[in-house]
Amino acid sequence: MASKRDYYEVLGVAKGATADEIKKSYRQLALKYHPDRNPDDKAAEEKFKELGEAYDVLGDADKKAAYDRYGHAAFAAGAGAGAGGAGRGGFHDPFDIFREVFGGAGGGGGGGAGGSIFEEFFGGGGGGGRGGARSGKARGSDLRYDLEISLEEAAQGVEKQVELERAVACETCSSTGAAKGGSSKTCPTCGGVGQVIASRGFFQVQQACPDCSGTGQIISNPCPDCRGQGRVEKSTRIKLRIPAGIGEGSRLRSSGNGDAGFRGGPAGDLYVVIHIKKHEVFEREDNDLFCEIPVSYSKATLGGELMVPTMEGKASLKVPAGTQSGTVFRLRGKGMPVLNRGTKGDLLVTIQVEIPTNLNAEQKEKLKAFADSCGDQNTPMSESFFEKAKRFFS
Repeated sequence: MASKRDYYEVLGVAKGATADEIKKSYRQLALKYHPDRNPDDKAAEEKFKELGEAYDVLGDADKKAAYDRYGHAAFAAGAGAGAGGAGRGGFHDPFDIFREVFGGAGGGGGGGAGGSIFEEFFGGGGGGGRGGARSGKARGSDLRYDLEISLEEAAQGVEKQVELERAVACETCSSTGAAKGGSSKTCPTCGGVGQVIASRGFFQVQQACPDCSGTGQIISNPCPDCRGQGRVEKSTRIKLRIPAGIGEGSRLRSSGNGDAGFRGGPAGDLYVVIHIKKHEVFEREDNDLFCEIPVSYSKATLGGELMVPTMEGKASLKVPAGTQSGTVFRLRGKGMPVLNRGTKGDLLVTIQVEIPTNLNAEQKEKLKAFADSCGDQNTPMSESFFEKAKRFFS
């Protein structure tokens, strides 16, 4: 009988490889040699099985330790507890291992977005992980809630109460899904796995068992309130603390406030996505605030004090004489709080010089006299522009 190849050699990794390196190598090779990608190729099929056997050992910390110490003898028949007894015992079906790695072990239907690599590769139905479906206690779904708050609330932080419909534990049956005197048994169709294999052309696709809805268990006398699910839909109020400085599109996670799990399984999480209302005065960019403030022609010319709105009230800004429209002043520390940092951004104020309208005859006469007295002097911007224009045309 041919001797077994070294498991590290099979997976193409060094003996000191990390768990992530071992998993990464297995994923690459398992996809390459999977039977569905190599139909009627016995060599690829054997290689796939060999990869599964190697990863079953090296992917488990206890088995790996035993293998590093005793080699293949750690799993030979009759090996003592000091060797193979530390592991999970026996080798799993290589397809089970493949589904675990690519479908998310132990997730029981957890709430990740976008599905698993297994689902992308085989077209749907991917794994509930080992034991998740057999217990019938699948994890509840994660939920999303979009919450709109004001810029002031984002600046100061606020406590909000959100109301949403979600699945909660059924009180009638204490989440078991069974009525009084009812019991559950292993689904005869899937053997308690919760998944069945269906053929689609050259591919075999794993999908939820239609008889037990993927739980692996069938209840003889379902609870009348939850119809055997162990959970019911209910309107729920949840308190959330919104931290100061939170930004548009930020996600807050409320652990365990998603849908309740199936028949007592763990609950999913609630993800609250923050949206900030458009403000009448301020625009926000990261932690800085921006605003435009109209200034009278006389104040821009002569200079003076300007009261500027901020998130904390009013602030005084000194406008120098001769301030031009479009000039930007920075008020440090008057912007938005930096999330979890204890510092603040800046407020940038853009001056917009306001030209008076609807002047009466007396005002027009005085303004004309003022313009005549100035002539071409005291207009630095005009002088600069016309000098450039003169050079351009000449």
